Amino acid sequence: MKSCGVVVEYNPFHNGHLYHLEQSKKHAEADCMIAIMSGNFLQRGEPAIIDKWHRTEAALHGGADLVIELPFLYAVQHSDFFSQGAVQTLAEMGVDSICFGSENGRIESFLEAFDHMNKHQEEFNATVRMYLNEGYAYPEASRLGYEAISFPSGSIDLTQPNNILGYSYVKQLLTYAPEVEPLTVLRKNNHYHDEEISGQISSATSIRKELLQAEAMTEKSELCLPPQTVKVLQHYQIHQGRWHNWEDYFHLLQYKIMTMEESTLRCFHGVDEGLEYRLKRMIKASATFHEFLSSLKTKRYTWTRLQRTLAHILVGTDKEEARILLRETPPPYARVLGLSETGKRYLRSIKKEADIPIITQPQQFTHDMLDLEARAAAAYYSVLSPKQRVNKLKREYEAPIIL
Repeated sequence: MKSCGVVVEYNPFHNGHLYHLEQSKKHAEADCMIAIMSGNFLQRGEPAIIDKWHRTEAALHGGADLVIELPFLYAVQHSDFFSQGAVQTLAEMGVDSICFGSENGRIESFLEAFDHMNKHQEEFNATVRMYLNEGYAYPEASRLGYEAISFPSGSIDLTQPNNILGYSYVKQLLTYAPEVEPLTVLRKNNHYHDEEISGQISSATSIRKELLQAEAMTEKSELCLPPQTVKVLQHYQIHQGRWHNWEDYFHLLQYKIMTMEESTLRCFHGVDEGLEYRLKRMIKASATFHEFLSSLKTKRYTWTRLQRTLAHILVGTDKEEARILLRETPPPYARVLGLSETGKRYLRSIKKEADIPIITQPQQFTHDMLDLEARAAAAYYSVLSPKQRVNKLKREYEAPIIL
């Protein structure tokens, strides 16, 4: 059975994701589509608008055959660790190819960029270090590094978010899993960061903004969502009473930061370069999460980097714990969140050959990475009612969704 992997967040699953899945399956000539999906917290350090189980259900209805969870520690990271965890896990799942969406749309451009970078790696690293020392944030230092090594004409634009992630996937594939074929699909109609809905295919950012502002489904949001996603979102809001966003968690974050010493804050993953003093200073004068982030943001500390750090503080990710767990390659397990009949057949065909455990019964498996996942779930569900919280935490240890 030929398989193709995709790296996703589905926050929420929209028509653009549906297009990507369909085109990926077609490009790869795949029988089975395997999605590795971030759990309840995402790469930009945000809580997902609905939990991983509901997003899994929408993904299965949208054409995914197997949904694997990207562990919290990889999911809430910069592009290198995020892509490493995703690509290595998919390779362990035996995929024949990995297909990603990009603003470029030509896989040859990514392969050329990888070759060019290999020839100029030292110059790139030296330039990035220079700009970091001058106080630039890593994304801007990297952009200036790419400029310094003069990518060939017609190469990929590495200021575009999906091109950046795509380049990371290709880099990890060629480094760790050269037997897996990289493929890309051109993104349609919208930019990743577009904040306004612009048609049937619109960015997840614009859809979330519409949903959170209206606090209900609207005609505009329904226009760019598959019918099953609409049902899943409505079901979650009716039964959990909310769609999640950072403001829900600000009181918990404020309590944690205000009641900790700087020396304790310094131990959390992402709290570097004296950030603990700035956190303590700014939290006292902030009434909302947005106000807090705005006061923290500097040229060095980007909004995304700060959100990731605050997610790790909320969950309680210890710096040394993260260092040890991220040293494990490949990731220590692959947890199945959901599967179709096709996914079931595929899983049966590869389970005995896989070099890492494939988990469908998490209560029978122990690992520090899985313990961290449970802490992330506890943080995410902490804003629900007590009864809802108990049910959701119990679900964390149950079997996957079967469609």
